Amino acid sequence: MALRDDPALDRSAPSWADFERRLDEHLPTLAVLFRSLYGGREDCAEQLALLVRESAQAWQDRPADLKALDAAREAEPAWFQSRRMLGGVCYVDRYAEDLEGVRARIPYFTELGLTYLHLMPLFQAPEPNSDGGYAVSSYREVKPALGTMEQLRGLAAQLRAHGISLVVDFIFNHTSDEHEWARQAAAGSPEFEDYYWIFPDRTMPDAFERNVREIFPDDHPGSFIQLPDGRWVWTTFHTFQWDLNYSNPAVFRAMAREMLFLANQGIEILRMDAVAFIWKQLGTSCENLPEAHTLLRAFNAVCRIAAPSLLFKSEAIVHPDDVVKYIDPTECQISYNPLQMALLWDALATRDVSLLAQALHRRHNLPEGTAWVNYVRSHDDIGWTFADEDAAELGINGFDHRRFLNAFYVNRFPGSFARGVPFQDNPKTGDCRISGTTASLCGLEDGSAEAVRRVLLAHSVPFSTGGIPLIFLGDEVGQLNDYGYADEPGHGADSRWVHRPHYPAEAYGQRHDPSTPAGAIFAGLEHMRRIRADTPEFEGTRLIDFGTDNPSVLGYQRPGEGTAVLALANFSDRAQCVSARTLSGFEPEGTDLATGAAVHLAAGLTIPPQEYFWLRVRPLG
Repeated sequence: MALRDDPALDRSAPSWADFERRLDEHLPTLAVLFRSLYGGREDCAEQLALLVRESAQAWQDRPADLKALDAAREAEPAWFQSRRMLGGVCYVDRYAEDLEGVRARIPYFTELGLTYLHLMPLFQAPEPNSDGGYAVSSYREVKPALGTMEQLRGLAAQLRAHGISLVVDFIFNHTSDEHEWARQAAAGSPEFEDYYWIFPDRTMPDAFERNVREIFPDDHPGSFIQLPDGRWVWTTFHTFQWDLNYSNPAVFRAMAREMLFLANQGIEILRMDAVAFIWKQLGTSCENLPEAHTLLRAFNAVCRIAAPSLLFKSEAIVHPDDVVKYIDPTECQISYNPLQMALLWDALATRDVSLLAQALHRRHNLPEGTAWVNYVRSHDDIGWTFADEDAAELGINGFDHRRFLNAFYVNRFPGSFARGVPFQDNPKTGDCRISGTTASLCGLEDGSAEAVRRVLLAHSVPFSTGGIPLIFLGDEVGQLNDYGYADEPGHGADSRWVHRPHYPAEAYGQRHDPSTPAGAIFAGLEHMRRIRADTPEFEGTRLIDFGTDNPSVLGYQRPGEGTAVLALANFSDRAQCVSARTLSGFEPEGTDLATGAAVHLAAGLTIPPQEYFWLRVRPLG
């Protein structure tokens, strides 16, 4: 592994000692992981040596200001667990036209208090077959309509100067069929043919498909498509997205180079897309395999050597038991929390918090050095990801309950307030997912005060359970569904564009007028953010259960030094009581963090409909 003879590396550079220290610390781990994946190949040692050299080159190319960031993150490794963290996510073109438009919105981002900005897929992707940017044809080029890589690098620096970390998607399970690697493979290059899962006939595809589920059967049946020359290529998702072959170490090295390139542009967090699918093995479902975790750990070790401030965010919309397996300081340090999101909507529909409370009790606390990214809505549809066995413990039939939730949120259930749109609705199987903005799903299309309260109630949970709260930008001013989405080229068959509206200028113009729904929501979220930032108990991620003995009221505690914050959230349309007996484990008087007023617990509490309390209390004993 000696690098001293490589003429391309300047070992006299001032930062080289830092690289060698990290190499000494992390190379043994990387070597073990790499050999566990590729040790059966004759070229394993050679490939590992090439990977180390490429990592050294990436470190040498890393700008000085990012090396300073690396040192700062090493000194404060828990920076992303701060109670002052607040995330925002948006599509560049729909929210700000282009990267210069995003730069112009930095003053607003600081007003909102953002410390984390996720820009949805912005790399080169062919239209109309881009899957919203998730079919990447170049990881080193920005879509021309959005700007250039130089502009992205400058934007990252400006955001960093304002205390905002830039987050982008790393689509590493597949590339577009128009990526240069895919073009070479299609042309018959043996080197690049081995970058993908390409077979001469149906023998191996048939063998794999005996165990692999269809993801988008409306797009194509099975997991393979036939090329014009008769060969078959693996396409888990869409026909134009070719799955990468990570059993080839050259693919690992190639994607590590792309990852380090992005880190050197100033990207601080990579959202690792479709992590459950990245390793294939005959005779298995090819989802959530142990080697998928090994791959992530190996990529992580590369980054600890050459871009140590870079973090990974897991995107795994799978069984809750599998989601948490990707969350580890050596794998993905942060992760979306799809279960909490889905069960917030369940509680709003049923007015019953049982599933949500169960999830917080059973599945919230994470390993040290990690955190959830908690959210009410994202760019994606809502899938009802709770485990059937969890539901059964509460006497709920999972299949029937999902059908109820689908009917409720597309306004096919009597008394529903929601105005969602079905996504991939299959009446034969009952399968369906839900599209819609937070405000429209909460009923704000009628402008009601109840809908505003639902929006704020839903956000109160991500803001107080621990982790990074994330806002889909526009939701903070109550953006509504865009029912004209189908008129846009390429969007008609994908209802998710209904909740990806263009920048809601009118709503933003009303954000300081609390008499409007936009102003009421903006003020309510700003109040939450300030309370959270000023409350030491909200630091970190640890959460302690609190049973309210009321099925409509969610409760949990965030512990502090001799105190705790007791969060109570009423999901009912009527006032609800938490009894004095239930609160008897605390001293008789607490403090309402929203008002600073004393709250007398000895007589019990009455919580208004669709409202929440954050109370500083002192446990007895």
